[in-house]
Amino acid sequence: MKRLIFMVCALGILAGCNGSSVKITPEQPLNDIYDEAYAQFNKKHYDTAAEKFLLVETQYPTSPYAADALIMAAYSHYMDDDFAGALLVADRFMRFHPGHSDVPYMLYLRGMCYYRQVSDVRREPGMSVYALQQFQQLVERFPNTEYAKNAKNKITILKNYIAGKIMYAARNDMAAQNWPSAITRFQSVVSDAQETVMTAEALYRLTECYTAIGLPEQAAGYAEMLRKNFPDNEWTKKLK
Repeated sequence: MKRLIFMVCALGILAGCNGSSVKITPEQPLNDIYDEAYAQFNKKHYDTAAEKFLLVETQYPTSPYAADALIMAAYSHYMDDDFAGALLVADRFMRFHPGHSDVPYMLYLRGMCYYRQVSDVRREPGMSVYALQQFQQLVERFPNTEYAKNAKNKITILKNYIAGKIMYAARNDMAAQNWPSAITRFQSVVSDAQETVMTAEALYRLTECYTAIGLPEQAAGYAEMLRKNFPDNEWTKKLK
């Protein structure tokens, strides 16, 4: 009996639903969403603009505006200092539009997301490494684009930053008389960051390290390398 009553009630509810008018909200027209997204962007409401641009791409993924909407969504996040959001959208763009003409820009934007988060040399340089990878990929794949030219400058800055981080740690090793670690770090700068401003100091510090552990021949070798490659450098003048 209870089961019968339950079935009757259920049928009554279904009948009531069938008799009512169910409102179906149509999708907002593409042009309206797009115009609203740009309006929000121009007002510097970047978080709202990003949401609207993403709505264009999710509701109309096959439209000619889908790729541009992702670009603008990523840029809106970037302008809002939401670098994580910008990177997520940029990754979506690269996944669905790998052959798009704006791929160089998106690589540059990804690099800038990491670049803007680079801190001073005493902290973990993870963001600098990620930024360097993005900019190097951009220069290698699209060397003749306007973004590649700017990326080259950023690469120089980042390499000096990373070398500066290594030098900072190596100097601390020297202060603690941890000579093997200091030597390894200084040698990495000499071998991997030759074009940076840190190389001359690294060579000088290597002469100090090898002198400290009683290996004058190795110290003399690095001193000669310093004199040969940086004859007028301030670190060369410090040699005895």
